[in-house]
Amino acid sequence: MIDKDQPNQPLAAMRVSVAPMMDWTDRHCRYFHRLLTRRALLYTEMVTTGALIHGDVPRHLRFNTEEHPVALQLGGSEPADLAQCAKLGQEWGYDEININCGCPSERVQRGAFGACLMNEPDLVADCVKAMVDAVDVPVTVKHRIGIDKVESYEFVRDFIGKVSEAGCDTFIVHARNAWLKGLSPKQNREVPPLRYEIVHRLKHEFPALRISINGGLNDNAEMYAHLRLLDGVMIGREAYHNPWWLAQWDAAFFGEAPSTLTREEIEEQMCDYMVREASEHGTPWSNIARHMLGLRNGLPGARRWRQVWSDHRLKSHAPHEVMAIAREPAAQAA
Repeated sequence: MIDKDQPNQPLAAMRVSVAPMMDWTDRHCRYFHRLLTRRALLYTEMVTTGALIHGDVPRHLRFNTEEHPVALQLGGSEPADLAQCAKLGQEWGYDEININCGCPSERVQRGAFGACLMNEPDLVADCVKAMVDAVDVPVTVKHRIGIDKVESYEFVRDFIGKVSEAGCDTFIVHARNAWLKGLSPKQNREVPPLRYEIVHRLKHEFPALRISINGGLNDNAEMYAHLRLLDGVMIGREAYHNPWWLAQWDAAFFGEAPSTLTREEIEEQMCDYMVREASEHGTPWSNIARHMLGLRNGLPGARRWRQVWSDHRLKSHAPHEVMAIAREPAAQAA
């Protein structure tokens, strides 16, 4: 049961979450998504342990307090490094630390982490144990159902069994295999067939674990169907491309009153945020506006609205001025 007086509960929020997506779910995107849904769990882009240990920690870990509940996804394969970075994540205030065992890109493979880690469950268990010992917040794992053409249920079952023994009780399962050779990351999200029944079987076999499903979900009916059998659903590209859908989630999946915010009010709040970001961090408004281009999908004037917010010739204009220009076609259509 959700305690409505304590909104920052990652395990309750995992009922519905927005997937970590490289180049997309940065802190500006998450701020935008939080305006649309108060309850859903938001994830960072994957941050590698090397980037944190040897790079600019504030640049990678800074987030807006409004984003809670928010989880940090880490990429790495060295237990000590992951423990150090998990501790950093906790110190910066993240509600959950997640390890990526699902990304199939060649760059990630060269770093010996991501989906290829599913071939090394003992190593993943060591990584999880080191992270669990280092932090008090939940440590979770996101992974695929198989690697390349290995489609046996036993492969993913044994992976979860081994890793859960190390102290992880929450798994987010992308219901496709990851092909490490021959497919691009984009193709890996589309070509390997979805096998939702594998995820359902995992929950049946591990009833004490929290199992969330990811992959190809794009409407409330599908989400309801999986939530009858599982602990959570994670939405990726559809949440990004059609963000107004998120405004339904708190009422549909968390029992909250429907949101009263309009798209126009969301846009105005994003403009206020753009002004704040420019003042505090020198962030160009275009870095933020790109995440909200789907906000008016299906409405009159939406195409022109997107064009205005994408027009870098307007970058010297203040965000609220750009908003006024973007709204002109919609006002004329009305």
